Amino acid sequence: TQSTWGHLSLSLQGDTGKERKSPSSSCCLHHPYHTMVSNEPLLIAHGVTDASTAAAAAAATPRTHHVLVRSMVASVLFGTLLLSISNPSLPSFRGVSKVAGGAEPNPPTWPPSVFIFDPNTPEKTQEIVDRVFAEQGGVEPVCHGHFSPSRYALLFMPGEHKVSVTVGYYTAVAGLGMQPTDVSIDAVTSRNGASDLSIGALSNFWRSAENFHTKPTAMWNGAPNSMLWASSQASPLRRLFIDGNLHLSEGGGYSSGGWISDSVVTGIVAHGTQQQFVSRNVDLRGGWDGGAWNMVFLGCSGSVPTDHCGNGDGRAAVTVEEKTPVFSEKPFIVLDKKTDKYQLVIPKITYDQVGVNSDTHDATVIDFSNVYVATETDTGDMISAKLAAGRHVILTPGNYHLTSPIRIAHSGRTVLGLGFATLICHGVPCIQVADGVDDVRVAGVLLEASRKHTDVMLQWGTMRSAHNTHLKPSFLHDVFVRAGGPAPSATEGVSARLMVQINSANVVYDNSWLWRADHDAAGLVYKRDNPVETAIEVNGDNVIAYGLAVEHTLGDQAVWNGENGRVFFFQAEFPYDVNTEFSEGGYVAYRVGEGVKNHYATGMGAYSFFRDFTVTVETAFVTPKDQDGVILKHPMAVFLNGLGGVKTVWNGNGSEVSLGCKETPEGCQTYICPASKLTHSVQ
Repeated sequence: TQSTWGHLSLSLQGDTGKERKSPSSSCCLHHPYHTMVSNEPLLIAHGVTDASTAAAAAAATPRTHHVLVRSMVASVLFGTLLLSISNPSLPSFRGVSKVAGGAEPNPPTWPPSVFIFDPNTPEKTQEIVDRVFAEQGGVEPVCHGHFSPSRYALLFMPGEHKVSVTVGYYTAVAGLGMQPTDVSIDAVTSRNGASDLSIGALSNFWRSAENFHTKPTAMWNGAPNSMLWASSQASPLRRLFIDGNLHLSEGGGYSSGGWISDSVVTGIVAHGTQQQFVSRNVDLRGGWDGGAWNMVFLGCSGSVPTDHCGNGDGRAAVTVEEKTPVFSEKPFIVLDKKTDKYQLVIPKITYDQVGVNSDTHDATVIDFSNVYVATETDTGDMISAKLAAGRHVILTPGNYHLTSPIRIAHSGRTVLGLGFATLICHGVPCIQVADGVDDVRVAGVLLEASRKHTDVMLQWGTMRSAHNTHLKPSFLHDVFVRAGGPAPSATEGVSARLMVQINSANVVYDNSWLWRADHDAAGLVYKRDNPVETAIEVNGDNVIAYGLAVEHTLGDQAVWNGENGRVFFFQAEFPYDVNTEFSEGGYVAYRVGEGVKNHYATGMGAYSFFRDFTVTVETAFVTPKDQDGVILKHPMAVFLNGLGGVKTVWNGNGSEVSLGCKETPEGCQTYICPASKLTHSVQ
């Protein structure tokens, strides 16, 4: 027996290959919930075989305060019993359990950053979710948890959970059912990050809610029976059944964009102060109320607003696309309560979808015996080896410092992050997909630049259009990237040339936010610190982006060189801290390469806030001239604040928005209507 500050490894030696039983009735102890653990030493008495007895033994120990086992799992394999008790305040270690045939353990040994909640223990669940939020959220201090190193996945077993979950930073809430209605949670809420309404939810990033049913009873913004999700970028809602209203801002607090997909809302969706928003394949049974500069509805059903370019007549700017051309929903995890076994579900690919896709009959269901559950101590080479051996990979919440990429070199692999698993690129791509690889899923991760310069943070293929088939497209879901934030940029700046580069064909990017930080843990960012040239460069053909958001890079924000590209919603903010060299360089929000003949982009917005110098860009969007197949629908430019502005919207056409626009009848936003091509090209 060996005990080391909260970690206990206990071995029972026996005949090789023979299962050995402990003196108790069971050698597999799985507590229905995880909870916080004391920093004090942990005493395990001889013969302890259940969580209640362990807690009682710990309570009797003079130096140990309130201790509950986070996850008490014993596995008897080949004559060895491994009992692991984890203390989250200490460096963790992980024994790899081998089972017959070399399969992965199912159920896996979840790390302390993952909580599995049983509907039969609501008091304990409530205690834990409140503690997580106290660490990751709140308004005191402002935007508490904004750059916290902690990451959490709050996973709910099938059943009815009588709890209220307030969600903070780097926290993912998800049900473990095959259908959203398999898991019911009383309330899940995202509130303003600041009491000052001018801040409100503008920095409410990196949180999510997925795959559950809720019937809200709360009053928000004067409306009863409402769920509140006040958020901005990188805060998606997916696979929800909201039996009531949904409010997207709180009490007039500012908010800046968001995402909802594959969900049912029986009541009204109130947009509130949202500047822009994406709704993909949502059943809007109660309708949508309000709107601002760029509301995009893609493949939605129910009471969908009417397509309307511009907001000069008092109506919201709404872009409606009837069908979602190609998509597969984000992979998710289910738990069979009868067997305590986990499965990874990869939804099927659908075409021209309208409304919610609730059919999982043809989904690929993978037992966790073929899924490797990684932790933040794993290296890129270790994870790559698992993928090469045929495993799919779950990246549990944590910070993965990668000095070698996670390489995906075989078709049909899935990498799914939980709790905003953060991949930190130390001079190499965090994720690298080989040429000619099809049917790959990468989802639920946050990529972060480091002080060691990285050329490309995520590279999908190395050669343009490397013979990927349209019959088996690949998907990125909720893949977010940032350069800067957690450390003071002036003294600990980071850098990259490109955040995302897609060279392969037939790739679908489903919700993104690629952010060169304008603020960090020390305050505002100045002087082009955390330099990044371009957020995304697409060289492959037939690439689709749903919900593409990019901000503050020092060159063109987005460059699209591939043929037959399609973009449904685009949001870009020019950098705040550049001087006139930016406008003299001819940089734009969105550039389609000169050789491109076919391109379609809809719901396109570019925003200016040149904070430090008077900078006026010539145009926001540039596309090739005299190409009938290059079409932009509803492109627009907005002057947010600051100095300078945007002279024209697209290829030298459209009105200027700049300092002083607030006093004009037209206001500070300008559109080109309707969908069209333009022949004049600004070089």
